[in-house]
Amino acid sequence: MNDNDEINTLRRFGAQVRSIRLLRGISQEELAHRCMLDRSYVGGVERGERNLGLLNILAICTALEIKPSELFEGWRDVE
Repeated sequence: MNDNDEINTLRRFGAQVRSIRLLRGISQEELAHRCMLDRSYVGGVERGERNLGLLNILAICTALEIKPSELFEGWRDVE
């Protein structure tokens, strides 16, 4: 995976988090509070600026009340 692929992957993941958050009617600040993360960190995730660790992914999923697999729905298989 090259740098552009990594950046696009992080942006896509962040867009998925943002989309689900907005569908749930949750602000970034509320999501951050539920995850026990800083709001600026959540903003960085949504902009594709953060490469999250597993525990933070799980915290976001718990806060959004989704399964981790829902963050990757519609993604094609990695080649």
